[in-house]
Amino acid sequence: MNSLGRCGAVVIGRNEGERLRLCLKSVACRIKTIVYVDSGSTDNSVEIAGDIGAEVVALDMSSPFTAARARNVGFRRLQQIQPGCELVHFVDGDCELVASWLDRAVGFLDSHLSVAAVCGRRREKFPERSIYNWLCDIEWDTPIGETKACGGDVLVRAAAFEQVGCYRAEMIAGEEPELCVRLRSAGWQIWRLDAEMSLHDAAMTHIGQWWRRAQRGGYAFAQGAYLHGQPPERHWVWESRRAWIWGVWLPLACLASGLIFGPWAWAVWLIYPLQMLRQTLRNSGPPRQKAVLAFFQVVSRFPEGVGEIKFVIDRLLRRQRGLIEYK
Repeated sequence: MNSLGRCGAVVIGRNEGERLRLCLKSVACRIKTIVYVDSGSTDNSVEIAGDIGAEVVALDMSSPFTAARARNVGFRRLQQIQPGCELVHFVDGDCELVASWLDRAVGFLDSHLSVAAVCGRRREKFPERSIYNWLCDIEWDTPIGETKACGGDVLVRAAAFEQVGCYRAEMIAGEEPELCVRLRSAGWQIWRLDAEMSLHDAAMTHIGQWWRRAQRGGYAFAQGAYLHGQPPERHWVWESRRAWIWGVWLPLACLASGLIFGPWAWAVWLIYPLQMLRQTLRNSGPPRQKAVLAFFQVVSRFPEGVGEIKFVIDRLLRRQRGLIEYK
């Protein structure tokens, strides 16, 4: 059976507009059956998806929506309209699949039966439009080969996905690495190929968007460590501790030091520029690029710390938080 017959696609989105049109067209070039799950869009996303021929599912908004929940709903609908679908490609609505990607990914899964999920190179579409888009492009540059996790764009064996219970619907971020923890625990492998997979349009133009995205990352670190922080996995324990140390405890200690011991004690805040210098020396690339990246790497610990605190509060209150949006 060819790729078109063996694969289905689940695309999720919320107010992606023309980005969604480009996304669905790129998927429809290689995959016949597409389920689009819309999470309460107020633009013309639903009409766009219908015009292109996708099966449209409107997510029930009576409970907090998450990307994980939307993907699960899309997967169930895909099973209904394409029984026996072997492979499912999940795609975020702000991404476009590269035309050559699917054949490469399907071929890899066919020749590596122990692999449950495969992804490739994701690139930022417009890294030159803002420093925040550029930071995303740096983030997507990850090691090739067997890996611990994938992102939102991934080709997955339907049987393996169902075996581990799909995504955790309550996770507001970091649901893909968490899924991969369970896949690997079940004996499956995850691979990232040295092949162009997708173009992502972050569309971040101001620092508030970057801050909210980093805050969502901190929340994901906390939730991931809570779920899988025990040995041997230790999932996101280091990232979570890093956010607490640099984004919460050190700022409080520096503030207390200045208030208690007087003006000279405010010098302890120099630990942050020193950390930026240390990070600059560790980064690769031209000097200016290394320094800019180091600045945002250090500053991001503050919104990540806020995300960690939000997770703790939600746990204490037994509250389910909705998605932290940055667009």
